[in-house]
Amino acid sequence: MKDMTQGSPVKLIVSFAMPMLAGMLFQQLYNLVDTMIVGRFLGVNALAGVGATGSINFLVLGFCMGICSGFSIPVARCFGAREEGEMRAFGANGMWLAMGMSAVLAALTVVFCRSILTMMDTPAECFEEAYRYIVVIFAGIPFIVLYNLLSGYLRSLGDSRTPLFFLVLSSVLNVVLDLVFILRANLGVTGAALATVISQAVSGLLTLVYIARRVPALHAGRDEWRISREKMIVLCGYGIPMGMQYSVTAVGSVILQTAINSLGAASVAAVTAAGRVMGFFCCPIDALGSTMATYAAQNVGASRYDRLNRGLLASSAMGFLYSALSFFVGLMFGPELMGLFITGESGAQIISLGHDFMMVNLVFYPLLTLVNTVRFTIQGMGFSVLAIVAGALEMIARGLSGIVLVPLLGFFGAALGSPLAWVFADAFLIPAYLLCRRSLMGGKMCFRKKELFLKK
Repeated sequence: MKDMTQGSPVKLIVSFAMPMLAGMLFQQLYNLVDTMIVGRFLGVNALAGVGATGSINFLVLGFCMGICSGFSIPVARCFGAREEGEMRAFGANGMWLAMGMSAVLAALTVVFCRSILTMMDTPAECFEEAYRYIVVIFAGIPFIVLYNLLSGYLRSLGDSRTPLFFLVLSSVLNVVLDLVFILRANLGVTGAALATVISQAVSGLLTLVYIARRVPALHAGRDEWRISREKMIVLCGYGIPMGMQYSVTAVGSVILQTAINSLGAASVAAVTAAGRVMGFFCCPIDALGSTMATYAAQNVGASRYDRLNRGLLASSAMGFLYSALSFFVGLMFGPELMGLFITGESGAQIISLGHDFMMVNLVFYPLLTLVNTVRFTIQGMGFSVLAIVAGALEMIARGLSGIVLVPLLGFFGAALGSPLAWVFADAFLIPAYLLCRRSLMGGKMCFRKKELFLKK
């Protein structure tokens, strides 16, 4: 466990973020290998099929991950306030909520999966591949939620190393199962999806065993396991806005993906390849953002509001420096990175399109840095509802790109979708953070037995 309310913010942020970064890189390594295997051994249509599900995948799984992140904030706040009994009760009630929500969500998405892909105008040549892939992913939602919730609890206590271990194990297992299911068992894109679900299930169950044996601070007693309406309201007050933030953002991505689908399988495959490479580039920025949620939550729980600005400035500065480095790497080695995913006669066109898409996005990574660091800081401070507003602005921007820019500019219009979304989000988040901090400084954030509230 790590107390982030004392000591240098820079050192704390770096030491906490590094294990998370390593875990994200391993996860992206799986995504990279998975896409390479699909693209090289199953062909362009299979690669496009997996890519065509990206936005709907982000919508549904992003909602799940957002809820898990939100449920961990009261746990982190209680840890910062040294309220261990309340912390365990929040953790237990979060488990009840997560199990129920994930079961319902899995059932609904599996039933309506084919209809969703049809509404998204998924290209006919890759429709069946897209369906076979995403329906298996959706069926595995409970396992995905289990791992993300438990790893979020561990991070709330300042432990970002243990989730890393299980994430590395999951990634390695994922790659091995990909090779077995796709190359040996000839299961196609279904094998890629099965590999993902099975590896997530293993990592989630192992994390559960680890907590049961090694983390007594999270061992809830019979009374703490009791369902508490008040605590569930608090948890939903954090979790649902964070989940909605991802989902609202993803609605814009669905609109943009639909527009990209209309450009044909080659464009879809190019965006898929570029997305996998950018997934690697985004990892440090994502790690900084996730770190700031825990950092802010613990410091607000301890009433250390003076440390919020210092942490946010430090994390943002590190993100800006990294953004410059990532642009240089993409400029120098981008075509070679795109070439990892596709071969054959159509490869040159896809590589060129993918590299253009990636470079347009990399130029705007300083804006993405602020989206992550500022938004997660606001969420950790307890103002999760504001994330929905930022997500809605991103949705509007991506929707405008899909409806206006893609018909007008073609593929280049699609590349501008995310940068425009970051501009819209930052224009809201930066002044929102200043107002939130002023609100905290003018009052006192308190924990009382069954609720969190801002007391003036």
